[in-house]
Amino acid sequence: MFHFQSPMHPSDLWGRHSLQRPCHARMGTLTLALALFAGPNFPVFAAPPANDYPTQARVEYVNDCIARNGGQLSRLYQCSCVIDDIANRLSYEDFVEDSTFARYSSLPGEGGAIFRDSDQAKTRAKQYREIEKNAYRACGLTQG
Repeated sequence: MFHFQSPMHPSDLWGRHSLQRPCHARMGTLTLALALFAGPNFPVFAAPPANDYPTQARVEYVNDCIARNGGQLSRLYQCSCVIDDIANRLSYEDFVEDSTFARYSSLPGEGGAIFRDSDQAKTRAKQYREIEKNAYRACGLTQG
């Protein structure tokens, strides 16, 4: 597109590009109209996630997920998707408890009894494994 320069006129608010003024004036009017009429319908800030996990917990989960899936950095986005999906289903406190029960449910001896023998432990571990399995599936990963 070519822009022609015209001589500067004192009333020219757009400076050297006075032939662009009609186009810009319409865009300004449109922008103002959208701001006035549509503005209140849109939130100024996006709502925070329902279950906001600490960054450290997300990073640890993603690193562990990458390691479990061949250690390929190309799994970064898929593993990030998994923890996001889990965060949409569990509060952070439930995530910590459920994942702890699931992780240590195979711990042998008396020390592991609390993680594998109680009904609460079995229910929480099963719930977490199901949520994680569905998140892996939704994000295009297979659990290994």
